[in-house]
Amino acid sequence: LRVMDGGAVIFCAVGGVQPQSETVGRQANRYSVPRIAYVNKMDRLGADFENVVARMRDRLGANAVPVQIPIGAEATFEGCIDLVKMQALLWRDELGDEFDAVEIPKELRNDALIHRERLLEAIAEVDETLMEKYLEGERITAEEIKVAIRQGTVSGKLVPVMCGASMKNKGVQTLLDGVIDYLPSPADVGPVVGEAPETHEPVTMPPTDDGPLSAFVFKVAVDPHAGKMTWVRIYSGTIVQGKGVYNMTLGKHERIGRIMRMHAQRGKQLQEAYAGDIVAIIGFNETTTGDTLCTKEHPLYLAPITYPEPVISIAVEPKTQGDQDKLILALEKLVSEDPSFKTYTDEETGQTIISGMGELHLEIQLDRLRREFGVGVNSGRPQVAYRETITQKCRAEGRFVKQTGGRGQYGDVTLEAEPLEPGSGIVFVNGIKGGVIPTEYIKSVEEGVRIAMQGGVIGYPVTDVKVTLVDGSYHEVDSSDIAFQQAGRIGALNVLRKGHPAVKEPIMAVEIGTPEVYMGDVIGDISGRRGRIEALETAPDGTRIIRAQVPLAEMFGYSTALRSMTQGRAFHAMEPLRYEIAPPEVAEKLLARVHGRLAV
Repeated sequence: LRVMDGGAVIFCAVGGVQPQSETVGRQANRYSVPRIAYVNKMDRLGADFENVVARMRDRLGANAVPVQIPIGAEATFEGCIDLVKMQALLWRDELGDEFDAVEIPKELRNDALIHRERLLEAIAEVDETLMEKYLEGERITAEEIKVAIRQGTVSGKLVPVMCGASMKNKGVQTLLDGVIDYLPSPADVGPVVGEAPETHEPVTMPPTDDGPLSAFVFKVAVDPHAGKMTWVRIYSGTIVQGKGVYNMTLGKHERIGRIMRMHAQRGKQLQEAYAGDIVAIIGFNETTTGDTLCTKEHPLYLAPITYPEPVISIAVEPKTQGDQDKLILALEKLVSEDPSFKTYTDEETGQTIISGMGELHLEIQLDRLRREFGVGVNSGRPQVAYRETITQKCRAEGRFVKQTGGRGQYGDVTLEAEPLEPGSGIVFVNGIKGGVIPTEYIKSVEEGVRIAMQGGVIGYPVTDVKVTLVDGSYHEVDSSDIAFQQAGRIGALNVLRKGHPAVKEPIMAVEIGTPEVYMGDVIGDISGRRGRIEALETAPDGTRIIRAQVPLAEMFGYSTALRSMTQGRAFHAMEPLRYEIAPPEVAEKLLARVHGRLAV
């Protein structure tokens, strides 16, 4: 959505506005993406164009304005009436390659005039000049109507609605014309604004081909034949095959191997790509999602994409020995494509762990492993990515002294630790004064501290803690980097034990949309999942929106539960919000599981 100037939203003529339609609509509103609508499958049994348009208005709150109406429906669907040019478009052959523009049949003319009048009323509200002409009864030309529809679409004040049956290519041609006629060009959207690397001043790049290059990498995909494909939106300037570009994020030059304009899975090779283009580049080695491409002479940063930390993990293992190597390579490719997906090996169990944003995220990745990469895998139950922290300020020592026949090892540190605000991570501060520990060993102490924080004392990674190195001592002969790293690790574990460690669990921001009749059941269920209701709102279509904060551990299987409660009419979305200290009863169960004993 970020790199799109506009979009065509497809609706089923039978199913109409479905929960997924509402989700996409909210996201498009959030990113201010202008859009046109296309009602597909008009040849299916039960197709109802007017009903879909009405539900778009009621459930999406969109100012849906038909610019076409269908001729017939279900088995009798043969084309549509263009309300802009007031002509009938009929597809005669089965393949739908060609269509005829003819006079509107007499029996449909009255219906067409009613819909055209509604169209004129809608565009008159967008354009003051047309408003005057409309009120005075003057003739409005097709070209003026097109301009007004485009103006209303780009500003988000209306959504033009078209129709067709794509399986037989009926209406597809006019939909593509609608993309050209009504959706914005890069010039309509305006210049992209970046940031100067050193001064952090705004840098504006107009969407011109001859200006300095500014481009944004929004996706990386691994093609079985072409290899790594880096998807780029060019905001200004030109890229040329065989030449280099500067990756501002990495501070490195990358060479462009091939430039591809993609049509689904088929690609057309280009020699050059210009401002406004979205292309796939083959040949980049290190460039990844969120990077800014420019020239070294005109540097700028485009706002990167931020990824929350994974909140759910499962263990995977290959079904056969032959799948082992394939699994490693496949996971590397998936990680390169999706920065919110991570994988690592558990040092204690030797298991391969994959982590992501939710159950559905991991289910899709597992399906891709099997389907795209042909890897047979078994998976365990989902596990929540818990963290630990301390709850009070404390101080402890860490000493590593080892005497052998020759040179020994000596490291001695004193650390202070205190809890920080959620989201702060691990902060290490060097508070040494007077040179009691030489400067060259400070980095080793920090490394030791961070190693200890990876596993904590309860068994989870530590977060939101500030560790300050306040004192220590060294030996002129026996002290070394390894000794102070070990001293830092021992000191960190000691200070964690003294700081009254506590388990932190991930809290999700959950948004649920439900018809009014089911709201009580949904709220009751959220409360039973240890959730807190933050806000209740009413959408323009009357849907009740519930915003809540719920522990991730309580949200497994929620999609199924919500469908059951609301007969499939509700929808929900959730994303990681923050970590919070878990209630005592939850922490006790976790401790029992980690240490292999029953909680008292």
